[in-house]
Amino acid sequence: MNLIKIICTGFLALVFSGLSAQENPLWMRYPAISPDGKTIAFCYKGDIFLVSSEGGRATQLTTHPAYDSRPVWSPDGKTIAFTSARDEGLNLYTVPVSGGTPTRLTYYSGSEIPVCFTPDGKEILYRSNVMPDEQFSKALNLVGNGLPDAEYGQFPSGGQVYKISVDGGRPEQFLTFDAFDINFNKKGDKIIYHDYKGYEDNWRKHHKSSVCRDIWIHDLKSGEFTNLTNKQVEDRNPVFADNDENIYFLSERFGDFNVCKMSLKNPSDIKQITKHSKHPVRFLSSSEDGLLCYFFNGEIYTLQPGKQPKKLAVDIIADNTESPIAKMNWNRGASEMALSPDGKEFAFIVRGDVYVANAEYGTTKRITNTATQERSVEFSPDGRSLVYAGERNGHWNIYVARIKDKDDKSFAYAKEIEEEQITKGTNACFQPSFSPDGKEIAYLENRTEIKVINLKSKKSRTVLPAKYNYSYQDGDQWYQWSPDGRWILAKYFEHGGWQHNDIALVKADGSGEIHNLTNSGYSDQNPKWMMNGKAIIWSTDRQGMRSHGSWGAQYDIYALFLDPEAWDEFRMNKEELALHKEIKELQKRKEAEEKAKAEKKQEKKGDKADKAGKKGKKEEGDKKDEGEKEGKKAKAEENKLPELKIDFENLEDRMVRLTINSSRLGDAVLTNDASKLYYLSAFEGGYDLWVRDFKNGSTRMLSKLNKGGGALVMSKDGRNLYLLSGGQISKVDMNSGQLKGMSYNAEFEWKKPEERAYLFDHVWQQVVDKFYDPAIHNIDWAFYKKEYARFLPYINNNYDFAEMLAELLGELNASHTGASYKGGGSSSQTAALGVFYDETFDGDGLKIKEILEKGPLDLTSGKIKPGMIIRKINNQEIKKGQDYFQILEGLSGKRVMLTIYDPSTKKEWEEYVKPTTYGNQNGLLYNRWVKQRQEMVEKLSNGKIGYVHVKSMDSPSFRKVYSEILGKYRNKEAIIVDTRYNGGGWLHEDLLHLLSGKKYAEFVPRGQFIGEDPFTQWNKPSAVLVSESNYSNAHGFPWAYKELGLGKVIGMPVPGTMTAVWWETLMDPSLVFGIPQVGMKDNQGRILENMQLEPDIKVTNDPASAMKGRDLQLEAAVESLMKEIK
Repeated sequence: MNLIKIICTGFLALVFSGLSAQENPLWMRYPAISPDGKTIAFCYKGDIFLVSSEGGRATQLTTHPAYDSRPVWSPDGKTIAFTSARDEGLNLYTVPVSGGTPTRLTYYSGSEIPVCFTPDGKEILYRSNVMPDEQFSKALNLVGNGLPDAEYGQFPSGGQVYKISVDGGRPEQFLTFDAFDINFNKKGDKIIYHDYKGYEDNWRKHHKSSVCRDIWIHDLKSGEFTNLTNKQVEDRNPVFADNDENIYFLSERFGDFNVCKMSLKNPSDIKQITKHSKHPVRFLSSSEDGLLCYFFNGEIYTLQPGKQPKKLAVDIIADNTESPIAKMNWNRGASEMALSPDGKEFAFIVRGDVYVANAEYGTTKRITNTATQERSVEFSPDGRSLVYAGERNGHWNIYVARIKDKDDKSFAYAKEIEEEQITKGTNACFQPSFSPDGKEIAYLENRTEIKVINLKSKKSRTVLPAKYNYSYQDGDQWYQWSPDGRWILAKYFEHGGWQHNDIALVKADGSGEIHNLTNSGYSDQNPKWMMNGKAIIWSTDRQGMRSHGSWGAQYDIYALFLDPEAWDEFRMNKEELALHKEIKELQKRKEAEEKAKAEKKQEKKGDKADKAGKKGKKEEGDKKDEGEKEGKKAKAEENKLPELKIDFENLEDRMVRLTINSSRLGDAVLTNDASKLYYLSAFEGGYDLWVRDFKNGSTRMLSKLNKGGGALVMSKDGRNLYLLSGGQISKVDMNSGQLKGMSYNAEFEWKKPEERAYLFDHVWQQVVDKFYDPAIHNIDWAFYKKEYARFLPYINNNYDFAEMLAELLGELNASHTGASYKGGGSSSQTAALGVFYDETFDGDGLKIKEILEKGPLDLTSGKIKPGMIIRKINNQEIKKGQDYFQILEGLSGKRVMLTIYDPSTKKEWEEYVKPTTYGNQNGLLYNRWVKQRQEMVEKLSNGKIGYVHVKSMDSPSFRKVYSEILGKYRNKEAIIVDTRYNGGGWLHEDLLHLLSGKKYAEFVPRGQFIGEDPFTQWNKPSAVLVSESNYSNAHGFPWAYKELGLGKVIGMPVPGTMTAVWWETLMDPSLVFGIPQVGMKDNQGRILENMQLEPDIKVTNDPASAMKGRDLQLEAAVESLMKEIK
């Protein structure tokens, strides 16, 4: 009886405390075993838990609502260090294993991830990206060997390793490059770690390329670095074992990630220890007696060497901190809007749900209430129905919501709304639009095929086949019904014209009649009917500055007048138009008078007939029937939409540029009388609202918005203009430009667990629909959906959710995959002074070692110099060993007072400066790095060779490269084009053209040489530098450069990553994921994805050489070109 009472009491305690017990919980990430091997710390639902290494009931160590993760143990097993988002950003904390309030150690606004404690337990190593390229590795100072410092010209990307006292204070740099999963040997004089050569998603699996991680051992006494694995396969997470004679690590060299063992006496002797399959082993750790611990398939395992792995049975009792439904009210955040035909209501979408609000009072009705996503909302012509697309049960389909009661006149006040599913297939159907008569709906099937479905018969027809379009990202297709319902205006391209979109007029009856209205060879997009079908407008880059990359082209608004009479009126000046209108009005009056006379005459005839008497009943009945027929016919004609007058002859003669300046354009609308064009344009910063008055000949900014783009909607009568931008809906005064906010109150039920399940399904399905290889690399994608869906109930935050999505996408073994969480950053950023500090300085303040060129302290007066000491920042003293990041918090771009002391003169004074951001400081470091390479090449080649670095595959980078190659390096004998650390874009064609010139003529007025042809191409020797860090188009360019035989490619092999990606922002805008969608195929039919580029001359920059200031790859390029130009 007492036993029963105890059980019942325990059950009730769980119920009334809101706690939940979970047997066999999953997604217990980052397990780390204690030094004594008795306890395992791990991360679960954003908190740190402890459990016996034998399994059992886990205890919760941290309980903060913010995300806590990455636990590491102190050598004595009494303290755990971890990273936490509790004070914004991800900062380093420690907490006693016995429990208590965590202690914050770091205050930099970036991310700080703990790696390990030093062997004496006094300091913690952690990874962060603060200030690369400071000095020689501080690891040398750890053992006090007294080796001299040496400048290390490290490229400013990736991160570094720092150390900080367990009591806090000023961090010190331990390694000037990123090193993961550092593990000390017992003596503390060596470390092992896995490297970071360049970007590739951390959770990608099974790839074999030069960027794969290797295991290194670093001798802290001698400074020697040794690559232990040196194989193009993933090797990670090493731990010392067996009195430091062996190491265990995780590797994919035998298939899936498993635990492997290596002898340090013979590193080539590698054995597979575990035999897990289908999923990767992650997060290996070891106790002092050699008990291994790791994560596999959501659970924790231990492994005693020589025995079989043991899966831990873990029970967790914890508070359920996430409510299934959170009720919220939104008064902003609309992602799209639609105006009702009478202008009295507007529909909009907030976080995937459809709402309608009264335009005058803001009274709001929720139309859908799902955890999934709806989009592309539109009113029916009578305003009593809404059409939208919804992704439910894994598929996009079309839905219509209707006001049920005929006595209800609006959605906002309707008693009941009924919904009907219109399409019911498995093909994605979205972006619906009512026909002008409301009897049909057009939509996109499989993203590119324009179809029309009849609402009565439910039969559909194809209007524009899928071959005429390609959808790179959802929402990039555009079409519109003509006002008479007989045509559809659409963006399209003919065979092979993806980069050159045109505008097509397509017959809506499905007959296949297509008219290419532009056929320009430029990019024509976003076509719209204007003037009730008399004209169309669209955006085009045919006049604007064209980008050298995939972004940055300037656009104009063009118009095409389909009605010749409307075109004639548009070209008239104000006086001519006034006279023309007067003549038309007189003509209308004359026609009305003549019509009235004819009707009066007919009435007189009727009177005479009546006087003559009535005829027989049969004749009268016949006339009645005939009259009814004529009446019905007349009514049908009256209801029939007037047919547009479209003259297809000489269309190009009625095409006109509407904007006077090309620019970064947003949306645009033309008034019904074509007198004014309203458009969004970004000349300075964000987008502003502009108006061009064609009759007055003026163009002016109507409203200074400084917004991030948006949509313009004009009412049906053309009298009102509405703007959706930044989640806000406004009514625009078309004369003054003043904005009046349209209020709404969207009651939203945030079903977080259901939403995550939907987003998971959405991501999985997007891969099915859009992955560049329809076979999905021959993996069992359906299997992995089931496997990873198991983890959803055990995830309650976006850190874990993004990581789980990344693991799922990692199964694709493709570049440009992964997911990330963009929230959780610090709102108050640490400011940077653009200075290298002397870390050997042992006094109060910060001693300046180097001032970055064009940085905050690079004053025109030159008053602040290296060797001086910053004693105070805004009167706050900087004590010896104090963490100064706290003092610099939130000071970027502000006027800050520094107290400077000059030891050489013993003078102290105040100087005002404006600190910058760490992002801008990285730009200064990049310029410093490039300048170093330029000076190296100048010295090594005796001034014969020039050097340029292609920072990114975009237009600004190309313009700089073009300027330098044909400018200051024009008379050099050869050029080095460095593409290392380039993350991609789209620039290969322009770079190839620039470097492929062949001289064919000279310009010689009166015998004087003044130039040569081609004068926009380099026609002398060149070489391209590459490394494992090249990505995407930075793989495509050197591949094509080598394929075309333009010169030698020098450096390290480049991973095969030449695909085009869409990084999609999810319905939860803090989450982003990527899918490679467009493959590139060479002339041999090979896809470049996963096809590694081998250099002509293979050279690696090992850490030891780089830290001595050497760039072996650059030296090899100079040596090669010097031989070529002799």
